[in-house]
Amino acid sequence: MTFTTERTGLWLVGAGGSVATTVAAGLAGLRAGVAAPIGLVTAQAALEGADLIDTADLVTGGHDVSNVSLAKRAEALAAAGVIPHDLPGLIAHDLDEASSRVRPGYTLGAEDQREAVDRLADDLREFREREGLARVVVINVSSTEAPVVPQPAHADRQALDIAWDAGESPLPPSSVYAAAAFAAGCAFVDFTPSAGARLPVLGTFADEAGMPWGGSDGKTGETLLKSVLAPMFAMRSLDVRSWSGTNLLGGGDGATLASPDARQSKIDSKAAGLEALLGHSVEGPLHIDHVADLGDWKTAWDHVTFAGFLGTRMTLQFTWQGCDSALAAPLVIDLARLLDLAMRRGESGPLPALGFFFKDPAGLDEHALAPQHDLLVRWATEGADVRP
Repeated sequence: MTFTTERTGLWLVGAGGSVATTVAAGLAGLRAGVAAPIGLVTAQAALEGADLIDTADLVTGGHDVSNVSLAKRAEALAAAGVIPHDLPGLIAHDLDEASSRVRPGYTLGAEDQREAVDRLADDLREFREREGLARVVVINVSSTEAPVVPQPAHADRQALDIAWDAGESPLPPSSVYAAAAFAAGCAFVDFTPSAGARLPVLGTFADEAGMPWGGSDGKTGETLLKSVLAPMFAMRSLDVRSWSGTNLLGGGDGATLASPDARQSKIDSKAAGLEALLGHSVEGPLHIDHVADLGDWKTAWDHVTFAGFLGTRMTLQFTWQGCDSALAAPLVIDLARLLDLAMRRGESGPLPALGFFFKDPAGLDEHALAPQHDLLVRWATEGADVRP
């Protein structure tokens, strides 16, 4: 099948979830002219000089472990106020087509892991061929996994092959999807704090395929604020003594993070940059709690104690309330456009310039939002040679 306009595939792992459904609905709304590009970083004037693919030329597909109709999922999101109430009806055909491009996902232990990588990679190749796509970007927006316990198979390809030959399943699901993406010649992004492409052996897969990747854990709420406020304290020479936070989440993400192991993975990711931003460590607990009644909304409350001149004690408190899917979806679209740009440039490996989007950015030690944004703009508009 051929198309007169070059198009790129956006393959979503967790295609039936709230974030992925909001992405599919948002792209359809933009194509139909019934949605505005609010929240799209790549729609900013600063990025007008970047040679980015049009959002109308992104085609969604994905993997999911459940059989969910995107139209039904969108209706539920509309009823909850996540997307406009009339949008599902306006884009019903687009949602049905997107649903037809969702394939069964991978569950740890359900099948031979090497065969699973091959199966998932075949799905990606078939998607690219059937839709006449020039490139495919795979973005993981599925449930957060528990932190990975290091194994020899995570270190190099030979050890992984030995484990696979023995019938073992050493890779977490996120890394299975990453391996499949690279095997199929696709870029990969982990929008979750899961291991994804960050295991050393996955670097080998990416290098062999010559593919770019990014991650991890999308920066959409509390950590976004920290990346702006913490540098303020440092620049004003104010002495931050503690920084405590409480996060309340509903929906599927909240239910997943009710698991202690998955919750710890998220906590580790959220805490990764604060010491670097302040220049020193601080005390303060970070809590994540599931409140089912919140649905797709999340609330974060932070309490900061700091000292000024002559040791005068002061505090800052802030509350952030946001809709997780509405915050995350435009960033996923941004990342698809930017990874497509990297693929056209022939870039490979972790992309530091994408650190602007993540709590725990791959290939980048900078955590402050303003310099991250500057790096992103320079990379996107000036070329692949721009480095931190």
